Amino acid sequence: MHIHILGICGTFMGGLAALAREAGHKVTGCDAGVYPPMSDQLRSLGIELIEGFSADQTKLNPDVYVIGNVVSRARLGDGSPKFPLMEAILESGATYTSGPQWLAEHVLHHPSQPRHVLAVAGTHGKTTTTSMLAWILQAAGLEPGFLVGGVPMNFGVSARLGRLSSPVDVAAHKRTPFVIEADEYDTAFFDKRSKFVHYHPRTAILNNLEFDHADIFDNLAAIERQFHHLVRTVPGSGRVVVNADEDSLQRVIDQGCWSGVAKFGVSANAAGPDGWCVKGEPDNFAVLRHGKEVGRVQWDITGVHNQLNALAAIAAAEHLGVSPAQAAAALTEFQNVRRRMEVRGTVPRAGGDITVYDDFAHHPTAIRTTVDGLRRKVGPNARILAVFEPRSNTMKLGTMKSQLPWSLEDADLAFCHSGGLDWDAVDALLPMGARASVAGSVDEVIAQVVAAAQAGDHVLCMSNGGFGGIHAKLLAALA
Repeated sequence: MHIHILGICGTFMGGLAALAREAGHKVTGCDAGVYPPMSDQLRSLGIELIEGFSADQTKLNPDVYVIGNVVSRARLGDGSPKFPLMEAILESGATYTSGPQWLAEHVLHHPSQPRHVLAVAGTHGKTTTTSMLAWILQAAGLEPGFLVGGVPMNFGVSARLGRLSSPVDVAAHKRTPFVIEADEYDTAFFDKRSKFVHYHPRTAILNNLEFDHADIFDNLAAIERQFHHLVRTVPGSGRVVVNADEDSLQRVIDQGCWSGVAKFGVSANAAGPDGWCVKGEPDNFAVLRHGKEVGRVQWDITGVHNQLNALAAIAAAEHLGVSPAQAAAALTEFQNVRRRMEVRGTVPRAGGDITVYDDFAHHPTAIRTTVDGLRRKVGPNARILAVFEPRSNTMKLGTMKSQLPWSLEDADLAFCHSGGLDWDAVDALLPMGARASVAGSVDEVIAQVVAAAQAGDHVLCMSNGGFGGIHAKLLAALA
């Protein structure tokens, strides 16, 4: 089968492309403004990338077009279509589908290769938790398939098919595991359901839930409804692993749950016969079940949020027979995900190196937990310079701008790239006083950081995009 993917460099669509190529399909694709790591991964796989969405790509004559949710029926100022290829597809009557639907039909639930799908949902931590769970299952010898919205450093790729079931396995209804990051964002311009509704998991993690995606959801209750749609698809023999400390997730479960439930958390809410808790600091903690230690995790990963991610992954892996002790031991070897507190380089200075980090955090809660994790790692006396851009659709709308000072409380200085915003970042950061700076371009941000940086500083860059290559530029400017 020849598939042509529109929006191929998105984290999900790029992973889907890798899976399709591994399965033996011919894969081509197009996108605009591509950036690493996905562009690098696709080129390394030999997948042809076409810049832009020109209508002449219909000459490729693929068997099916797979449409990413970046594509729309939008028009430019002169009235011409923003995505002329999509218009040409519709006019021609060619076959097209969404990424999640193609994945479900051809990978997750293909009749010849049935999978035990483990879906990881939540406002935060999906990529990291998915990567943890895939690594636990790999360490247990289960050779899982996976699709992650990032590049887990233990694997070096964002997606793989995993072990294929033998005819004996299929006859015995033994399903090879497949771990997937389950996004609540909508599927495509022609399918406004959340992506995860297509996945039909047997094991589902509900990691956390708060308001996000203000461009497509009116309020938190609307997102809770989508999460309950996911819960509805889990079979009776399945397991829903749910964060017991989240009131929003309790409301989701209260709408009805027909599967086993395993709760995890740091509070008394997670206590009970199916409860999972932690005891200790984020870099060295015991995993508790029924109040008894059943495993211990020692690693270099920072943040209380990653303790919770680990608990969720351990509880999900147990559903496939992996013991908590075995899972915890595997996490000791977990190397995290690219762009998750990734050290991009250091600049030698008398009195201490300046370290530059890259992190995907963009929602205020994620920014706060990321800064908190770094603070725990470097201690109270080291300076943290938080460099960020409000790039997600929700942040561009200004829906959560009032939370930014709260999210940056643990940073010594904050530098905001305000390019493309329709709201006043200076006003939003006013409560931070002289600790916050705002600039309209990446070059201006770099100049501000260079002027402020001192020996021993930790420069934490946060964005869900390429951020104009700021990491390499900063390292060069600081040298």
